[in-house]
Formats: sequence, structure tokens, C-alpha cells
Amino acid sequence: MSPTRIAVLAFEGVSLFQLSIPAMAFGVMGAPPGFPAYEVRHCALLPGAVRSDQGLEIQVPDGLDAMDEADIIIVPAWCDPETPAPAKLTRALRRAHARGALIVGLCLGAFVLGDAGLLDDREATTHWVAKELFARRFPRTRFRPDVLYVADGSVITSAGTVAAIDCCLQLVRERHGSDAANRMARLLVTPPHRQGGQAQYIERPVPQRHSENRLPGVLEWARAHVSEPLTVDQLADVAMMSRRTFTRRFREATGTTVLKWLNAERVARAQLLLETTEMPIECIASEAGFSTPLSLRQQFSAQLGTSPSDYRRSFCQRRQAGNQGQGNA
Repeated sequence: MSPTRIAVLAFEGVSLFQLSIPAMAFGVMGAPPGFPAYEVRHCALLPGAVRSDQGLEIQVPDGLDAMDEADIIIVPAWCDPETPAPAKLTRALRRAHARGALIVGLCLGAFVLGDAGLLDDREATTHWVAKELFARRFPRTRFRPDVLYVADGSVITSAGTVAAIDCCLQLVRERHGSDAANRMARLLVTPPHRQGGQAQYIERPVPQRHSENRLPGVLEWARAHVSEPLTVDQLADVAMMSRRTFTRRFREATGTTVLKWLNAERVARAQLLLETTEMPIECIASEAGFSTPLSLRQQFSAQLGTSPSDYRRSFCQRRQAGNQGQGNA
């Protein structure tokens, strides 16, 4: 079974952190048996030495022709969003997109995708510090400042630096299901899915009061009891805080309300059950903590734009298509 081929672009001043994320997220650092097979290669305008933003020199083995064979192409944060991407690069991206490759722009890498014309009439995001410049440069793009990543067709863009990890995990989740993404997240020691969007990170530092902040334990407790009818008062009691203090700390930590967070966790639980079991929708609704199947369907529609039944059918079709594609490669 041939691996999924990923080409990661390198260039002068590239973020060493973001250059490393695809290799880490897709398990080439020693993923256990049963993980999806990926082959990650790095490419540049010209093969050879490239200096990163940390001053380290990297030997890049491939030129842009590596994009012609890649299933997924990832562009890390462009070092200067004021400087348009070279025409040779944008042509290579357009060719890859035209033949069906998935194109990903991490953080300011969205500017390169925009220069290639791949964001016209699409939803996209980038780091919040560049949102005004992004809007001026790409007026035909529907900018989403409120998300950590957004997929529109075969083009995906992500927000600030660490959101690149969220984006890569989402790629695994879409292609192979929540279980594979969760296992990969455990390897990386990172949450499999972060709630909230960029708004929680925009020049609003959260007070560091480690001795008082018990939210991490509360969130884990809530996930373990998500099938139960949880209330704000229950969670506040677990955190040993007043209701008012708890709700304030919860929004500071997650960027959302308790109810929205619980609904998102319950939908995520339902997704996993739909992907990995043949349980009836009624049973899944109960296991995921929804009072009725109707509540599950309403939240699925609001958060994912589809129904539980259609999601299960679509996921099975994507998985079968992926298996057939790898088997034929």
C-alpha cells in the first residue's frame, strides 16, 4: 500500500517550527503499527541549502517538481506577507491544485495561496495580526478571523503558529477518522481538538494563576462524564469555585461558554461513535450526552452542516475511496 505523499515547501527565513510540524503530525517520527502511512518530503524553489528563521541551515533535497507528485502540499508561514510569492511557485501550486492535490497554507502561508489565486471566492484564515493586510491583498477571499483553521474544497488555511498542529490533526481526522487523530494527538501530547478560535488569543493575555486554576482537571473530568446531563454548577463544584468565578475562568481558558464547549465535545464524541460503531443514532445520542436524537441532529447541523446519518455515510465513503486509492497506487 503506497503512502500518502506530502510536499512541504521550504524557503529562506522559513519557520523551523512550522517546517517540522507536518513530519511530527503525520507520524514519520516513529508512529506505531496501524497508523496511516505518509511520506513527507521537503522542497524549495531550488534544491540545496536554505536558512531557517532560527539561523540553522537546512539541506532541501527536492525542487518544486516534488509538488507534481504530491497528494498534499503544505506551505508554512511566509516570512514577509508584504512580498508576493515568486511566479514559479504560484504556477506550481496552481498546477497541483488543478490535478486535485490538497493545498494547505499554515499561518501566513495563506498569503502564498492567495498569490496563486487559490483563495478567490473561498473561505480562508491566517494569523490575526495580518488580517487587515490579508483583506486588502485578497478582497475576493471570505476571511474568517474567528477560527483556528478552515477548509474550503481542496484548500485549507490555518491561523497562528501553533494552529498548524490543529490543522494537521484535522487532516488526519478527515482522512482516517477521530480515532487515528486522537492517537496521533496523544503521541504529540496535544489536545486532539481545541475549542474556540483566534479571538481568545488576540492581545488579551490570560492571568497566570497556576495555584488557583483547576480548569485542566475539570475539562478532563467533564470529558469523562460527557454522557451525563452536566450543569455549570456541577462543574463549578468539581473546580471548587463559585459559579461566577468558574464561568469567568472557563471563558478565559477556552474562549467559549460552558454550554457551547459541552455541545462541541458531545458532537466530537458522536463523530467517533458514528465512525467506529454501527450503533443506532438514538443510542449514539444517549452515549454522547444528548437528551434526544433531535438535539444531536440539531447540534450536528449547527456545527458540521450535516446530519449524523449523512456524516456516517460520507465518512465511510471517504475511507473506502482512500483505501482504494492507496491500494491502486
